[in-house]
Amino acid sequence: MPVAIITGASKGLGRALAEALAGRGWDLVLDARGARALADTAGVVSAHGTRVSALPGDVTDAAHRAELVSAARRLGGVDLLVHNASALGAEPLVRLEELSLEGLRRALEVNLVAGLALVQGTLPLLRASKAGTVVAVSSDAAAEAYATWGGYGASKAALDHLVAVLAVEEPGLRVWAVDPGDMATDLYAAAVPDDREPRPEPSAVVPGFLRLLDERPASGRYGAPALLDGPR
Repeated sequence: MPVAIITGASKGLGRALAEALAGRGWDLVLDARGARALADTAGVVSAHGTRVSALPGDVTDAAHRAELVSAARRLGGVDLLVHNASALGAEPLVRLEELSLEGLRRALEVNLVAGLALVQGTLPLLRASKAGTVVAVSSDAAAEAYATWGGYGASKAALDHLVAVLAVEEPGLRVWAVDPGDMATDLYAAAVPDDREPRPEPSAVVPGFLRLLDERPASGRYGAPALLDGPR
């Protein structure tokens, strides 16, 4: 069975992706900081008969990342790395003049540095796979200038460029930055707690991610909503 590592998998988009892949027969290595929520996710996805290794921890911790890679190796390798774990830098979001440098560093460490470190740790296994794939979960804040989203957006823009370079350096892999669009997630609620506008559930955009895995287009940046609406 193919094996995926998914970070930030205890809830939101990470959990929705884990459930969808489990339904397709994937074995999974799941990461999140919240042990209880992660265990709940693991219980749900294991009901599909998939093998699941759920490891609570912080992706900025090198020892934890090594555990994720080791767990995937025990399952047979890595066919897909999904870097979904994200940090805002401030909760709720603030203007750049108020953004603490510590908060910015945290966003960069989680969103960018940890993503590169996981790529470095999994590259030998991804290269050995017949369909090695990296998915970096991006944001429209990486491409558009939204007030108060500067720190988070900068980290995601850097992530977009990093995976674009990775795609050039690793032509044998598929490397996609995917903007999921607006979603009703805890991350968004923490970012803008006063916004009560209805938003799609993360599960609504998962078919866009699955389409990428099915059709395997060229490496690049994609929007999940466009993948849902575009021609097949």
